[in-house]
Amino acid sequence: MRKHIKYIILLAVTLNITVSFAQDRDTIRTGVIDVVKPYTPSISDAFKVKEIPNLDDEVTTSKKDIKYNIFSIPVASTFTPAKGKAAVVEQKAPEKIFDNYATLGVGTYTTILGEVYVSHALSRTESFGGYLSHHSSQGGIENLVFDDNFSNSKLNLNYASHLRDLSWNVEAGALQQTYNWYGVPEFQLDEAEADQIAVGHSFFGAHLGSDITFNDTYINSASVFFRHFGDNQESRENRFTAQIKADIPINSDDELATVLKFDYLGGNFDRRFEIDEVLEYGNFFVGLSSAYEMKQDDLTVNLGASIFYLNDTHGGDNKIFVYPNVTATYRLVDDILIAYGGIQGDLIQNSYYGFATENPFVSPTLLIQPTDQLYNAFIGLKGKVSSHMSYNFSGRYISDRDKALFRNNEITADNLQNYSYGNSFGMVYDDVKTYSIAGEINVDVNRNFTLGMKLEYFDYSSDTQAEAWNLPDIKGSVFLDYQISDKWYAGANLFYIGERKDQLYLNDGITVASPFTVTLDSYFDANAHIGYHINDQLSVFAKGNNLANQGYQRWQNFPVQSMQFLAGATYKFDF
Repeated sequence: MRKHIKYIILLAVTLNITVSFAQDRDTIRTGVIDVVKPYTPSISDAFKVKEIPNLDDEVTTSKKDIKYNIFSIPVASTFTPAKGKAAVVEQKAPEKIFDNYATLGVGTYTTILGEVYVSHALSRTESFGGYLSHHSSQGGIENLVFDDNFSNSKLNLNYASHLRDLSWNVEAGALQQTYNWYGVPEFQLDEAEADQIAVGHSFFGAHLGSDITFNDTYINSASVFFRHFGDNQESRENRFTAQIKADIPINSDDELATVLKFDYLGGNFDRRFEIDEVLEYGNFFVGLSSAYEMKQDDLTVNLGASIFYLNDTHGGDNKIFVYPNVTATYRLVDDILIAYGGIQGDLIQNSYYGFATENPFVSPTLLIQPTDQLYNAFIGLKGKVSSHMSYNFSGRYISDRDKALFRNNEITADNLQNYSYGNSFGMVYDDVKTYSIAGEINVDVNRNFTLGMKLEYFDYSSDTQAEAWNLPDIKGSVFLDYQISDKWYAGANLFYIGERKDQLYLNDGITVASPFTVTLDSYFDANAHIGYHINDQLSVFAKGNNLANQGYQRWQNFPVQSMQFLAGATYKFDF
């Protein structure tokens, strides 16, 4: 140990001597240094520091992941949190929807109104339903000599199936109606009473139809329909229709909307109006309509045409009809202002069923033939003033060849029938041009109140007939529905029909005088109803019809019932 201490002391002394010697040899003197040229840095003197420098290490170490762990230590606690309580939001219980209902009402003129609708789901994809209605009155119109009672009963049954790729249904039904030719002119009453005419006229009918709708195919839908119709005067009529709607592709992006339809009509009347001879009628036509839709920004145009082949099975005539089928819409200001227009045509199949439905006082001696609607040109503006109000104003010009017109039948001097005393209507055909202007406003304030108003003016120009018989010059209507509260509801319907022209024959019992034109007064009809929901299933209602108490004539010599009231109840249920 001592030997080591000696070496350490010797090394320290040696280092001390060396340092002292080095200090004695320093020749640098302190003083002022003059800089002849100042240093001016340049860009070349700078160097860029690399964002990711290269490491000269032989081994580059990767960053080690740091893991954080929490060492939970159980702690005794006496704190007990209170249970949370959600805020209570008052909600109205959803209204119970029932699948079936039954309605029964009775009123003045010994009126009975009844309806029953039932629907039952056979499975998730199948359902069956039925509808039965009856409306009758024993009549009682003042100053009438003959019975004015009527009855109208209908039955409909349907079966529907909804599958993944298609939906289809089958429908069958029947009807039975009874009316009276009670509109005998006053100057014919004595003779009609003396002949003890029976003015009753009954209709009956049955129909069967089916339609099918396809999903994701070129064929959109198809339908067939058959109806048999007749009356107690040995009149019979059969009609069969079929229709197919399809979108035919013309390239990868465009399609042609196409409708193919077939319509057959055949029937007969026991006699003609003038002579005792069977009157037969019938025809069938095949029609093809197509349209190509073009869209560009706010403009939509449909360009197409329709062609029909008509065969008169009794007259032996064959005809071909071609009609335009062009429509267009243009959004001038979004949904606020939309302009539209177009020109179309159609071959209209007239039938005994259609005429009797519109005017039940026709005679069973009608001439039945189709109407050739050359064109129906229209132009208009529609849109929404707000989310609650919409409007539609339009003008039309229609040209019909062989347009069907109801006209009062002449009074015959011999071969009198129950309907030949000026108390029935026949059909005449004429080329008629119709100009019309219409305006419509609909207000839907909320789910509880809706209001609609429509007014239309007509001007007619006939060819061979003196007037466009029984066509009104003005039509107006107002309807409203108001859900007053959860229990109370009310509504009203107002109608105005302008003047019409008809023909009247005078008969002195021996000869028939020349007919002259009469003008039927315009009329106003006000109807209202109010109801109360006793509970979810039972409701009571009251209705008032013709509240203006006008015994107006919808058809010449046929006054209607004056003010009428009806009360009843509706019951909803499930099986």
